Amino acid sequence: MAANNKAKLSIAGLAFAGLVSISAAFLEATPVYAKGPAKQPAVLSASAIAVADKYSADAAEQIFKEGGNAVDAAVAIAFTLAVTYPEAGNIGGGGFMTLYVNGKPYFIDYRERAPLAATRTMYLDEQGNVIKGKSLFGYYAVGVPGTVAGMWEAQRRFGRLQWKQVLAPAIHYARDGFVVDEQLEQRRDNAAKDFEGKTNFDTYFGAMKAGETFKQPDLAAVLTRIANHGAKEFYDGKTADLIAASMQGHGLITKRDLHDYRAVWRQPVEANWNGYRVITAPPPSSGGVGLVQLLKMKADLKQDFNGVKLNSPQYIHLMAEIEKRVFADRAQYLGDPDFYKVPVAQLTDDAYLAKRAAEVNPDAPSDTKSVQPGLGTSMPEKAETTHFSVIDKWGNAVSNTYTINGYFGSGVVAQGTGIVLNDEMDDFASKPGVPNMFGVVGSDANAIEPKKRPLSSMTPTILTKDGKVSLVIGTPGGSRIFTTIFQVVNNVYDFNMPLKDAVAAMRFHHQLLPPNAIFWEPYAPIDGDLAKQIEAKGYVLQGQNFNGDVQAIKIDGDTPNPVSDPRGRGVTRVIQ
Repeated sequence: MAANNKAKLSIAGLAFAGLVSISAAFLEATPVYAKGPAKQPAVLSASAIAVADKYSADAAEQIFKEGGNAVDAAVAIAFTLAVTYPEAGNIGGGGFMTLYVNGKPYFIDYRERAPLAATRTMYLDEQGNVIKGKSLFGYYAVGVPGTVAGMWEAQRRFGRLQWKQVLAPAIHYARDGFVVDEQLEQRRDNAAKDFEGKTNFDTYFGAMKAGETFKQPDLAAVLTRIANHGAKEFYDGKTADLIAASMQGHGLITKRDLHDYRAVWRQPVEANWNGYRVITAPPPSSGGVGLVQLLKMKADLKQDFNGVKLNSPQYIHLMAEIEKRVFADRAQYLGDPDFYKVPVAQLTDDAYLAKRAAEVNPDAPSDTKSVQPGLGTSMPEKAETTHFSVIDKWGNAVSNTYTINGYFGSGVVAQGTGIVLNDEMDDFASKPGVPNMFGVVGSDANAIEPKKRPLSSMTPTILTKDGKVSLVIGTPGGSRIFTTIFQVVNNVYDFNMPLKDAVAAMRFHHQLLPPNAIFWEPYAPIDGDLAKQIEAKGYVLQGQNFNGDVQAIKIDGDTPNPVSDPRGRGVTRVIQ
């Protein structure tokens, strides 16, 4: 009892400090773990990571060799990517982390929030039409960042090392530099075209060249202050002053917005599927609910899928029929649970999903207008996200997806900090029913309100079997995130593909709108006879330049097998 009371007081202290928000019920179930060496026996032959670049891989390896666990390594990866993968890694954005620690699931929501001055019509003109680009580029597009608060809370609660240790690699790369990759330079060039004349982007990134060392002294100073003083420095200290000063007269974020920010511990979405326990993201992510719906509906349609070849025209058709219904529900029901009662239990209920699956037309595309939200109408991300997966030899796992939305976010760099700020306000429904940058629509449940978190598709996921981790997986990709994870999971468990082949296999995507559109990717294109057969079923094929960058780890016996998507510049490591 005394230990439990001490745990409550520790968490309560964090909440009082303004870094985390937690329900009383959650306090009862979630103790705080003491710092120090991991005491549990090793259950795996090694630790493993699947990450977005080699620098973050080196950082994680260093942390493991210093005695850190999966959470320590994950936080080191996140801060390092903010330096070496600036198009998506960040401390100026936010995200979600799914954890499995000491045999128990956890989830922390450190998604960005709308500033206090935000209004539901802030991106509309006098005629009520959406102003093109206003929610995407420049100061007005920025939401209040959550990454630093999320990383601080996760590491403070579950990490084994000192806070300064896990930030040391990131500080090194910011201060001493890293060698720029060709892909990074190309992404910088592409993003700069959108930011021209709107932001100070070129001042900070204009000189970055492939093959040369790039140093970021302002960012090194920020990271050093955060290492010395914790997350409070970012939200109440000199860094907060610099961010607020940069926004003054240009955007909406103030010092009070930063001071009031909260990361939130939430109950993850959990479901039984195919003998596994799926642990995934709750709202304000739509991804976890969507993933569970997809998995269960496909299982309900076992007879229809029986004998259907992977990625055949009929397979693609049946998958699109399921996805139509998931995206209809997403548009109507999903939003920030702190502002709107999201019917998660109803949306993932077996009987409800069996009913939705029974609506699938096995022979032809259902008319898009006929596919309505399944609970009735009374209830109300772009590729440039990044994901990493981590597991330690003690069996603890982290699946983390975080984002600044577009490549290099809003294009705004807070002056004197080197921090690239997000353009996450575009993930709100600027006008209910009008598509955002990913072509998906939202309802009043995702309308803009002060302090509200925008709906996301990020889906950091962990699968367990008999209480042990079996798969850690996630990906960037906006609205394609959970359909990508769905396909990879099916490739592994329904078609018994090795993880490497499952990740590399062809991907496709359907999201209700545009009507009967199947999106394909250049890595493994839908073309030739396959394209003709799909079109003959009544679909329109549309190309896309990106469909995920999966980072996954599968556990075979006591051996972790990490895989990084061949579509990106990711790296895997197995660390003894």
